[in-house]
Amino acid sequence: MAEDVARARGAAVGRGSLLGAVFLMATSAIGPGFITQTTEFTVRLGAAFAFAILLSTLLDIAVQLNVWRIIGVSGMRAQDLGNRVLPGLGSLMAALVVFGGLVFNIGNIAGASLGLDALLGLDVKIGGAVSALVATAIFLSRRAGMAVDRLVLVLGVVMIGLTLYVALSSAPPVGEALRQTVLPHRVDFLAITTLLGGTVGGYITYAGAHRLVDAGITGPEYTGHITRSSVLSLLTTSVMRVVLFLALLGVVAGGVTLSGTNPTAEAFRHAAGPVGVRLFGVILWSAGITSVVGAAYTSVSFLSTLSPRLQHRRTGLVVAFIAVSAGAFLVLEQTPATLLVLAGALNGLILPLGFGVLLWVAARRTDLLGGHRHPRPLLAVGVLAWLSTLYIGVSSVNGLAELWH
Repeated sequence: MAEDVARARGAAVGRGSLLGAVFLMATSAIGPGFITQTTEFTVRLGAAFAFAILLSTLLDIAVQLNVWRIIGVSGMRAQDLGNRVLPGLGSLMAALVVFGGLVFNIGNIAGASLGLDALLGLDVKIGGAVSALVATAIFLSRRAGMAVDRLVLVLGVVMIGLTLYVALSSAPPVGEALRQTVLPHRVDFLAITTLLGGTVGGYITYAGAHRLVDAGITGPEYTGHITRSSVLSLLTTSVMRVVLFLALLGVVAGGVTLSGTNPTAEAFRHAAGPVGVRLFGVILWSAGITSVVGAAYTSVSFLSTLSPRLQHRRTGLVVAFIAVSAGAFLVLEQTPATLLVLAGALNGLILPLGFGVLLWVAARRTDLLGGHRHPRPLLAVGVLAWLSTLYIGVSSVNGLAELWH
């Protein structure tokens, strides 16, 4: 009897960790930048943006299926696999991910502060400090892992639910969007590559898979769970993208010109009246705070295994990571737009490097996978997706060069 209870309890914990990994990755991707990107491309492309969403989702799934499966089967984090392939390579990956995550986290805190401003009229500096304290409290709780899992799950559902309400209120032309999903009047490859980099770039690539490693859900026996969770995480992100796109499309198709300093809030106000701005505040704060948590958790997961001393100070590293991000946000006189461009460029460089290392492990280092052979069709799809990430990397280098002019 006691053994049955223990098994049931263990299964529940396993399911909770799997869901936590799914929503940690999904909500890490659904940050303030995600909302801004979706708004910008919906205004620019209209219903044709649906095709970009579909194609980027397929590429996202190809990347994440490989990443989750390779990390999950090996039971090692990405940087550990990198160091096993070539000493020092994993440490380079960790340095790039942590720096990119730190810079992006400034933007995440800024987004959370703007959400509290829209919701409560709170000064953005105070809102940023409050949001950072909330994120810190989560990691200082006695059961931080469970707290992270529950937070990202609840706020992920809240974001999708509230955005769906606004989408229904805006009455988008769903039929036209469906038609242009497969027969777009315009194909914008910049939109596709931007969505790909924003959804699986930098630390976001590894957020869910590293959570599974921490939860002990690793090894060939968990392959089915790992595969389903990776697809579910991307589908969750895509559902939010589609719902937000439809909410915005209904406003744009209705003839409204979104040209203000905050076009997403403007669209929500047109769709749902004054309450729409409050709903936008909740959604933006949820997107910001979950991305703060995701960036801190994943970035520190890269640092902590590089040294036993760092492993023992993992909670302190997370708190320091959030504190530095918040401090930078508070002292900046302007919005950190240049830093976000820099972080985006770095993420574009990190994606092909880290993903390429994992594909090399799958193709040539089956010893690191416990002798388990990575499916060849999945590897082939991964290589095609990797070639797409190289294009993103080239685009990122161009963007990085522009910063110094």
